[in-house]
Amino acid sequence: MNEAQRITEWVEQKKESAIALARAVWGFAEPNWRETQSAAAISAALEAEGFALERRPCGMETAFVATWGGEGPVIAFLGEYDALPALSQQAGRAEKAPLCEGAPGHGCGHNLLGAGSFAAAVALKDYCRETGLRATVKYFGCPAEEDGGGKVFFARAGYFDKVDAVFAWHPGPANYVSGQGCLAVTGVLYSFKGRTAHAAGAPFAGRSALDAAELMNVGCNYLREHIIPEARLHYAYRDVGGAAPNVVQESACVHYYIRAPRVAQMLDIKRRVDDVARGAALMTGTALTIREVDGFSDYVPNRALSELLWQCMREVGAPAWDEADRALAAQFAATLSAGERADNLASTLSATDLPLSHYAGKDLDDGIAPFFYDPKTAEPGSTDVGDVSYCAPTAQCYYAAGALGTGGHTWQMAAQSCSPLGFKGMLAAAAAMALAGARAAADPALLALAREQHAQSCPDGYTCPMPENAVPAYVE
Repeated sequence: MNEAQRITEWVEQKKESAIALARAVWGFAEPNWRETQSAAAISAALEAEGFALERRPCGMETAFVATWGGEGPVIAFLGEYDALPALSQQAGRAEKAPLCEGAPGHGCGHNLLGAGSFAAAVALKDYCRETGLRATVKYFGCPAEEDGGGKVFFARAGYFDKVDAVFAWHPGPANYVSGQGCLAVTGVLYSFKGRTAHAAGAPFAGRSALDAAELMNVGCNYLREHIIPEARLHYAYRDVGGAAPNVVQESACVHYYIRAPRVAQMLDIKRRVDDVARGAALMTGTALTIREVDGFSDYVPNRALSELLWQCMREVGAPAWDEADRALAAQFAATLSAGERADNLASTLSATDLPLSHYAGKDLDDGIAPFFYDPKTAEPGSTDVGDVSYCAPTAQCYYAAGALGTGGHTWQMAAQSCSPLGFKGMLAAAAAMALAGARAAADPALLALAREQHAQSCPDGYTCPMPENAVPAYVE
């Protein structure tokens, strides 16, 4: 039995535990900073496997660090378990059917992510015990990836500074290693304060905070033409000042995400958005408060570890789909038009450098994409894994956990995240990461190369984009 088979066997032995965890976390469906039951379930499972726990690191109530061993290279796995608002959905059902209308759901598959990294960490621990391989295995329980950034608090506090290799994964529609960067992002609340008045009788006595917010958004929409095309601006109203049209609104708040391929670019655009907001306040005679609530760095993939993880994916292979899986995937694929499936696959095509025709005629990805490494380009999303990658050599992969063309942050993803499709992708990812961890721990030359590449890629070290006064708490 070769190394890949032995690691896969260890993962298989933890299959039922990992699936039970994934089901439990899916059922809890707890959004950012409120993942109390999810964190407790995963940390308890790791403790039962012999890991020592550090609870509530950095003041994060739903974070933890689990450690096994105390010798050899430090190999870390990243776990997430936060859900998304308003994506409640029945498990495995290929039609929109919320369990509870308006409730949270795992539309990004983080229940699989957390449980898959659990299986990888435990499999590596068991492999070390059987073979005598010296390694320290860590699992970082990371809350609030969707909004808040648990990993950023870890990074800011230096938790990754002495880690030799970090491995992460994410559920998706296809199987590949992430060799591109991602967009840095900052979340900012722009709050306007005005003065109420009778909207018909004395509108001139009022100062409309809602007008200010709307003018800000108009200004930012004009600004889009004059920022780099890779940048992104998104906003959502947190406060519209009330529901009475005959009252001039005295309050309004807009929550902006500002993204760009590099932190410096993102901060420069943020300064310009701040000026637009100030102009809107000046035009309307309102007061403005700017509050930065979070910030994520861009992702810096480590070439040596990424190539290692890709090779391990090739040896482990794609998820072992059967006919029942293909039938279920076809049902989910049928919920999307051809155009919608192509749109949802756009980021996958960018990350793999493959044409859409590569996936034509398939409802499930049954291969591993060729290795593609282009860190100067950026995938369109953002993740706090980026902050980890500035602190330690990091590699991340995607494994298919649903039908090709499934979009993230959708009810389809929420349904498939608690189905055989999601569970099979999760177990394949666990085996690939555990195998990569074992090989990295056994190869000092590889780890030295990874450290050298990391130093070259991040010559200025890590500068945290999170505001100094940011705290790990849900922002109302």
